[in-house]
Amino acid sequence: MSASLITIYVPRDAAALAVGADAVAAAVAQEAARLGQAVRIVRNGSRGMLWLEPLVEVATPAGRVAYGPVSVADVPQLFAANWLAGGEHLLRQGITDELPWMREQQRLTFARIGITDPLSLDDYAAHGGWRGLQRALDIPPQAVVDEIKTSGLRGRGGAAFPTGIKWQTVLDAPGNEKYVACNADEGDSGTFSDRMVMEGDPYMLIEGMTIAGLAVGATQGYLYVRSEYPHAIATLEAAIELAANAGWLGENIQGSGRRFHLEVRKAAGAYICGEETSMLESLEGKRGLVRFKPPLPALEGLFGKPTVVNNVISLAAVPYILAEGGEAYASYGMGRSLGTLPFQLAGNLRRGGLVERAFGLTLRELLYDFGGGSASGRPLRAVQVGGPLGAYLPESQWDIPLDYEAYAGVSAMIGHGGLVAFDDTVDMAAMARYAMEFCAIESCGKCTPCRIGSTRGVEVIDRIVQQPHKREHEVVLLRDLCDTMVAGSLCALGGMAPYPVLSALEHFPEDFGLTPPLASAG
Repeated sequence: MSASLITIYVPRDAAALAVGADAVAAAVAQEAARLGQAVRIVRNGSRGMLWLEPLVEVATPAGRVAYGPVSVADVPQLFAANWLAGGEHLLRQGITDELPWMREQQRLTFARIGITDPLSLDDYAAHGGWRGLQRALDIPPQAVVDEIKTSGLRGRGGAAFPTGIKWQTVLDAPGNEKYVACNADEGDSGTFSDRMVMEGDPYMLIEGMTIAGLAVGATQGYLYVRSEYPHAIATLEAAIELAANAGWLGENIQGSGRRFHLEVRKAAGAYICGEETSMLESLEGKRGLVRFKPPLPALEGLFGKPTVVNNVISLAAVPYILAEGGEAYASYGMGRSLGTLPFQLAGNLRRGGLVERAFGLTLRELLYDFGGGSASGRPLRAVQVGGPLGAYLPESQWDIPLDYEAYAGVSAMIGHGGLVAFDDTVDMAAMARYAMEFCAIESCGKCTPCRIGSTRGVEVIDRIVQQPHKREHEVVLLRDLCDTMVAGSLCALGGMAPYPVLSALEHFPEDFGLTPPLASAG
């Protein structure tokens, strides 16, 4: 048996599990035992280089060396190549932190993910965990809220509303009973940052929610997690129990006399429950229907009480802000889009995965510098940013800085930071139809513009494509229908479904059998 214990990291992230990470971890343990090698296997989160999963790392004096994608069949060869000392092999990628994908990022929220054991309290504390919460316990609630305001943090879901203003509203609201609700119903296409946080660094989210509770006077929090995320749910439940046992949750947080409790609730399996008021209805045990606003959830939210509703990435940014200061966070980004965002690269790209960068970089940088261009080798043609309700951006708009206001200026949104790339074989008329069909399927049915408008929208797009002699009339009808949906829908599902439709019509008219003047005619 070797005298020195070598640490090998095999991800437990769902993306790695899907391609055999559990079997690889078992094979590594078995081969090490056969060879008499003393190894310690740590199941870490993913580094975000999803095209290399399972990405196995070996701790060496020079740093952690990455090998991937590793299969069970590769394991004996890797041992033979002396990978425990960082030996050369076709799967050797190099020192993980020195790889261009990692080196060019600005990881604030994702600083620990892929590095630590997600459920190790010691690992979390050793890498800066709990510092933000400790500070929040030492200063008044208003000072915590002021720090969030200084940071410029905005909602990392869709509306990008200033988090500090939301917290201030809940803090100032009368009442002894208040709540914090984390919207972890991550249902947008091409998004997986919430899942990676929950699976790879759950204590960060627990810490962020606890800080929010201390800031606004809430003593109970709920994590509303997408039902399709069983690994995230299991990890969070285990982490909550461990954190409570260690005194970071419960009736007397670290002896401060302050209390905060946290509970995981499995989502209802409906896209509409990602909308904040539908989520609150579901948390109350009701059907997920959109509520009328006002009243705002910050004043009358869960069970009619003042409620902070933020998504995972918003709350996960909070520990850094409290630990390092709001000004440190605000030093990243541009304009009113401050801090960083984990951009998620999906679709037809050679290198899909997660990139955390400050606002202000461009789609072109993400698509080519990180994504490596199309996986098919064909030219990229369109990118949908912000989920299924986001606009389709043509190449002429790929150099616009990723900034909330800049994107709003071209009728697009950044949303949750997900992007899905398409090459030049994509049929944009079919994609526009899909956007309307998605809205029709996922509508809660409460308001007519969304429920009926989306169904009629599918029919109108079909007529545009199939009946050339009626196209001019049908395009006018489609635009009028989209205007009605935008102006009359209760929530963003019906109000934003026209964005991908109109962007496809505007930028890719030939796919509808149209000429540019007809497509843009209002």
